[in-house]
Amino acid sequence: MSAQPRSDSEGPALTATTHPGLDPALVAELSRFAVAEHPVEAVAARAPFTGAELARLPQTRVEQVDGAFARARAAQQSWARTPLRLRARLLLRLHDHVLDHQSEVLDLIQLESGKARVHAFDEVVDVALVARHYARAGARMLRPRRRPGLYPLLTRVEEVRHPKGVVGIVSPWNYPLSLGVSDALPALLAGNAVVAKPDLQGTLTALWSARALAACGLPDGLFQVLVGDGGVLGPQVVARADHVAFTGSTRTGRQVAGQAAQRLVSTSLELGGKNSMIVLADADLDRAAEGAVRACFSSAGQLCVSAERLLVHTSVYDAFLQRFLRRTRAIRMGPSMDYSADMGSLVGPHQLAAVTRHVGDALDKGARLLTGGRARPDLGPYFYEPTVLTGVGEAMACHHEETFGPVVAVSAFDTEAEALSRANDTSYGLNASVWTRDFARGRGLAVRLHAGTVNINDGYAVAWGSVAAPMGGMKDSGLGRRHGAEGLLRFTEVQTVATARLLAASAPGGMGDAAWARTLTVGLRALRRSGLP
Repeated sequence: MSAQPRSDSEGPALTATTHPGLDPALVAELSRFAVAEHPVEAVAARAPFTGAELARLPQTRVEQVDGAFARARAAQQSWARTPLRLRARLLLRLHDHVLDHQSEVLDLIQLESGKARVHAFDEVVDVALVARHYARAGARMLRPRRRPGLYPLLTRVEEVRHPKGVVGIVSPWNYPLSLGVSDALPALLAGNAVVAKPDLQGTLTALWSARALAACGLPDGLFQVLVGDGGVLGPQVVARADHVAFTGSTRTGRQVAGQAAQRLVSTSLELGGKNSMIVLADADLDRAAEGAVRACFSSAGQLCVSAERLLVHTSVYDAFLQRFLRRTRAIRMGPSMDYSADMGSLVGPHQLAAVTRHVGDALDKGARLLTGGRARPDLGPYFYEPTVLTGVGEAMACHHEETFGPVVAVSAFDTEAEALSRANDTSYGLNASVWTRDFARGRGLAVRLHAGTVNINDGYAVAWGSVAAPMGGMKDSGLGRRHGAEGLLRFTEVQTVATARLLAASAPGGMGDAAWARTLTVGLRALRRSGLP
């Protein structure tokens, strides 16, 4: 129902299927934070490590969505009147809560997404960074601001920020903590309520976030989690929210934007990517090869900002490739629930099929396999080896489509202009990276790349983790930004309040329009000479 658990009178919470590392009592407790009422209908989530049923969760029925939004709107009215310092204090409590209880949420992230623990920990760090940043800097961004008025000294103008109301967040499975709650934090700080629709494979983590927010003092009704099929419940969220934050595929993002536009509701969309990493001739090759492994194979390549194309200068191509392949072949794969594995599993059969199709299509059309290229059922049903291809051409699906898996195409280039042209030759524009010892040279190339974030001597984490700066995509990679001031202000409506102290905007009594026009002309010329904006 909300950030508070359902009462016993509303029907029993459902329990988890027995699974190694998953406490059924925990899942039973988390399920009480779902929008679901008696009689409970169940929906199953599966564990990527084994393919077995992970949990049966209480499912939200379509007719319950109106009630969730009604509760959110009622709660939001008083929340918006809560002093900003108290809303910020809640974010700081969540920061500490996530760090203090990281073992529990790391288990959930791994069991739901199949990623290695080291990559699950990235999500804990991300939420802590976002919570601290907006708690400390949000008040400055949201405060009323004085603006120059029509008549200097004679007009007072203020820019005031109001919450949108109820924010709908539709999040994917690949980063269930980061993408499930990090957008909610600035939305809540700005005075909004949130109705979240996570992917089924990220729902346990989203429910954990609801419980965590409640434990930190968030009032009932302000963060509610809908559980069930995204194709059914996602449009229900878009049909009711005052702003929609969506992360997912470009195809679905277009549908979300179109549906929201019919209601004249704003959206922020982080969508797909086909990201390039450019290695210049003067790069530190060992550092670049190590960075490429992280950029290509973190979360088994299932992140929108991962590198799927490596462009390497001809003069260092062989030396870089030798280093990169050695490190790739050394990656430790496995379903371990500790830090002993470097890479985990794909999320499920659909992702395994997509990766297999891309690799098979490329090899059938003449690409060359340098390493990997095999599923690993000995480790689990959806494991796939980190794969490096060369000779990938335009006729191959993985040349222009997002693979979203541990597959990268490596090729050589002769000039920076060629590398720039090839990196920009995509409908996407989310992330890119440039590797060079010459920072000025790297920045000069970075600003010519058509990507919302560009990292120099890093794959993606430096830009992503710099939460004071905006992050998002150009072209088919999305609209709007998360992080930075844009990541907070998108959840607000801006209002201008202008006060005329002595003069109005029209001719004062007794002065004709012609005389008024001459007077204004003199005044405008004087302002031009003054240098005032």
